Amino acid sequence: MAIDEQSVARFWDRYIASLQKQGVSQKIARWYVIRAEAYIKAYPGRRVAAHGPEEVTSFLGKLGQQERLEDWQFAQAVGAIQNLWQVAGNPRMGEVDWNYWRELSFRLDTNHATLAREPVSQSGSTEPVSGVRHKEKNNGASRLDKVRASHEAVLERLLIEIRRRHYSIRTEQAYEAWVCRFIAFCGNQCPEGLGAAHVVRFLEDLAVRGNVAASTQSQALNALVFFYREVLNESLEELGDFARAKRPKRLPVVLERSEVRRLLQSMEGVSGLMAALLYGTGMRLMECVRLRVQDVDFSYRQLVIRDGKGQKDRVVPLPQRLEEPLREQLARVERLHQEDKESGFGEVFLPDALSKKWPNAPTEWIWQYAFPSGRLSVDPRSGKTRRHHIHENGLQKAVKAAALSAGITKKVNCHCLRHSFATHLLESGYDIRTVQELLGHADVSTTMIYTHVLNRGGRGVASPLDGL
Repeated sequence: MAIDEQSVARFWDRYIASLQKQGVSQKIARWYVIRAEAYIKAYPGRRVAAHGPEEVTSFLGKLGQQERLEDWQFAQAVGAIQNLWQVAGNPRMGEVDWNYWRELSFRLDTNHATLAREPVSQSGSTEPVSGVRHKEKNNGASRLDKVRASHEAVLERLLIEIRRRHYSIRTEQAYEAWVCRFIAFCGNQCPEGLGAAHVVRFLEDLAVRGNVAASTQSQALNALVFFYREVLNESLEELGDFARAKRPKRLPVVLERSEVRRLLQSMEGVSGLMAALLYGTGMRLMECVRLRVQDVDFSYRQLVIRDGKGQKDRVVPLPQRLEEPLREQLARVERLHQEDKESGFGEVFLPDALSKKWPNAPTEWIWQYAFPSGRLSVDPRSGKTRRHHIHENGLQKAVKAAALSAGITKKVNCHCLRHSFATHLLESGYDIRTVQELLGHADVSTTMIYTHVLNRGGRGVASPLDGL
């Protein structure tokens, strides 16, 4: 017995020493030990070195159902189990997607674009505008909060008009914030008493003093035109000329094929699969994270992108080399979904009040997210406990880290994979109308920007220096 106790003590000494090499302080290491012990107690009589990915998935899946556990505490538990496996010498370390559980399992915040929208009730009432507040920084938040408190009625009318037209939640948040900034600029006056002259001064202040980008000024103008026309029933036709911010012509960041190959080779697991899908299909970031099981069509080898930008559906090709990894991902998701249902959960968020039309749909397999979070979340509006999709920030961080690891000296983000998809298709000889449809562009002029790479060196002109 004494020998066993000494063995256990030596094991935990090695465990703590391993944490200290990773930069974990002795005070925090105590919590790692507590979380590792909880994992061991979940599987009594079984050596950690003999565990497989199923044990980790089951334990973390149930741990993620705890509402009071903060995201950082969940990530700490993942780190504790990963270190436990390493010290125990488990030969299957590489089979567990630790990055998914640690970085991609964070819950969506209340104001996330997926959760913030709720349909307007039949009576015309809706939740307070505060439910979809755009995040502000520093003292700007308190300044706009004063505007919201003083003009709550007219701002809720703005919210209703936007939602009646089914604008995206991003547009809703941006328009509401710009109207608040405009009212604050005018000294928190009643907007009904403000006219075109005030709008002109506000827009010129943005361009001259604020030095904002042209797209930012245009967005502010669109928000105010919508507000005056649809909410106040007034026209801003007499705006006239005003100082406009300069609109620079920028080219998209495109990776060469070899750079894409190095980037994807530096990624693995769920984040690697999602990055490969971004490049292989041309999907936008949010289109990828919101992909549902029913949108994957293996028979026709395609993915259906639903309610994309501009409320348009489209079809994109499913790369053949990603079929098997995607099948394995859906198999893992199905097991996780079954465990949720057995625990009394299993619901997923459905947009546009579909859950009222089809009450059983939220728990059906086909509606589940293809890339779900490892954590359950309590919806702040309905109070229901659901499993949402992963937070896009985790994938963004993974792509940037992979670009750094691959030694790519370009500004790499998730969207540049979409740029690379379009450019490489044009290089391969596909016509621009086909690329336009795959990208979901409303106008072919938007797609024309990707032709810049086809005219290398300035419309194919050879430098005279090369002829010397």
